[in-house]
Amino acid sequence: MQIYWTKINQIIEETPDVKTYLLDRPEGFEWEEGSHTHMALEGFNAGEKPNRSLIRHMSISTLPHENSIGITTRIREQCSEFKSILRNLTVGDEVAIFKTHSNVPLKREGKNVYLLSSGVGLATFRPLVLDFFNREEGVNRIHSLNVDSSNAFLFPDVFEPAPDRKFTSRFVDNRNDYYEEVKDLAADKEGLFYVVGSDEFLKQNIEVLRGEGIRPDQIMLDKREGQLPEFLQVDLTV
Repeated sequence: MQIYWTKINQIIEETPDVKTYLLDRPEGFEWEEGSHTHMALEGFNAGEKPNRSLIRHMSISTLPHENSIGITTRIREQCSEFKSILRNLTVGDEVAIFKTHSNVPLKREGKNVYLLSSGVGLATFRPLVLDFFNREEGVNRIHSLNVDSSNAFLFPDVFEPAPDRKFTSRFVDNRNDYYEEVKDLAADKEGLFYVVGSDEFLKQNIEVLRGEGIRPDQIMLDKREGQLPEFLQVDLTV
């Protein structure tokens, strides 16, 4: 396993409690849209075993052509040891990244794509939308639906509706409205539904989508292949 140590080159305050850490791109470090990486803080590998409290699984919110590795995360007042340390890092400080992989690349099958997310989960989808803007081939259109009770919605510059580019976007501030809209979107029985958020959020979305007749193979989750059966039961019919 190759570990890349790299420096923070910019910290962007997206909202009062969400920050994007832009990291220098190490030579040879590659990724694609929908990728995640393991981000670790100084001292994580100082002992015989890795200190897992200093390691987090993070989505990459940028594309390679932006030439920085973007890590977008919410840091609340009461937070974990990892985020407490991260909050105090500044430009020039080093972090480690390793084990990078994409579970949710943009599928180009000539279908409509629906991006369903909660809060900062939108960071996973930012690269998919930018990739679509760069090349629309193989995607009919994209619609993003995000729920965030804070009302401080992320990336408004990217998630601005652009019907002329076959992209639409909606933000809602409560789960009831959100799931009603998910049901409406599920009227497209051939669409591809990408879902990012907590495990509970994933399971709730899957229940709604499956209840509306969406097949498991139409639902894309940011999970390893071995984890998918836990969420995507093959048949929920009675």
